[in-house]
Amino acid sequence: MKRRTFIQALNLGIASAAFYKGYANEISFSLDGKSYDKELSYHKIKDIKFSTVKMNYPRLVGKNARLDLHGYGPDVEICSIRTDQGAMGWASLRGSRRDAEQISEELIGQKISDLFSSKLGTLKDTHIPFDIALHDLTGVILNKPVYEILGRKDPFITDYYSGMIYFDDLEPADRPAGIDRILEECQYDYGVGYRQFKLKIGRGHKWMPFSKGLQRDIDVTKAVADAFPDCRILVDGNNGFTSDQFIQYLKGIPAVNLFWIEEPFHETVGDYQKLRGFLKTEGITTLLADGEADPDQNLLTTLFEKKLLDVHLTDIEGLGFTNWRKLMPKLIKLGAQASPHAWGSLLKSYYTAHLAAGLGNTVTIEGVTSTSDDVDLSGYNVKGGKLIPSSSAGFGMPLIKKI
Repeated sequence: MKRRTFIQALNLGIASAAFYKGYANEISFSLDGKSYDKELSYHKIKDIKFSTVKMNYPRLVGKNARLDLHGYGPDVEICSIRTDQGAMGWASLRGSRRDAEQISEELIGQKISDLFSSKLGTLKDTHIPFDIALHDLTGVILNKPVYEILGRKDPFITDYYSGMIYFDDLEPADRPAGIDRILEECQYDYGVGYRQFKLKIGRGHKWMPFSKGLQRDIDVTKAVADAFPDCRILVDGNNGFTSDQFIQYLKGIPAVNLFWIEEPFHETVGDYQKLRGFLKTEGITTLLADGEADPDQNLLTTLFEKKLLDVHLTDIEGLGFTNWRKLMPKLIKLGAQASPHAWGSLLKSYYTAHLAAGLGNTVTIEGVTSTSDDVDLSGYNVKGGKLIPSSSAGFGMPLIKKI
């Protein structure tokens, strides 16, 4: 779109806090990537600004197997990118603000098309701190949700699990609430719309004597499975077990059909061979998911090639949105599925929703229930245990906070 046309659209009020939800349907849905990138070439980066947005959890989130209290929600580092034609995209940063600030000046004055390809994503690895914001900006310029830029006008809709069920039975330290607290939290999350619960386990790694912690893990798992028979149960050990210890846990829940097992121990070929062998012997069908903590991508590839893992978990920001776009077809060839780690920020859950909506092959999405006075999150919905992504331009999360 030529500058005059774009500015006229702005003057008509079509670009507002909701950013270009309908700034003229001048770009045909039949346009290919080259046409998209031609549109991007009309825009040059005018400025990049940095700030934070506050995300608020509905409750205190407690410990996991390795880390202490997770608090009430993060202040997320973000950047906004504005073009000379008035388009603005924003997102959380990949990496630190200091690293992003050091390279931001080299982006000023550059055409968006020299930095970003609709078919590939961010073109230079050095620009990866701005990767998600460039996806949002591209969607704004093209007046398309990110998932459509990835190739789907009609999005894939994916299951959505609550990733917020930690060791809150152990809090407060002087008056532990017990398992009832976990059940209360699951009930709250059920009301949000989740039909999958991921339970943190591994209390005996750090916070309780091993035998008592193992029994509490078993009791919590059974209690949630009994109380919510229409929901799937996922468990996450945060590398808090040995392979033998984790098999002890599995022996304690014979009647619980786990949907997946996440990071029971730090990934090795030998340990996953032992676990996979036990599962086969016992006739247990569950997905094995790993790759969140300090991922070794070469080792992960080996584990998928050997069919020792089923679901790739590397963080959506840690790996980068563009790198996830590159990884997904490789996973499909390996017969593996994706579920990018999103813990910490609901923004990451929503970025993942667009990746899943555009590329598919995502078994479920991690949910981090939050509210915010800084971001309009209303474009997303949870229905039937699935996350419906916003169909507005970019990631469809208008920035309320002025920066």
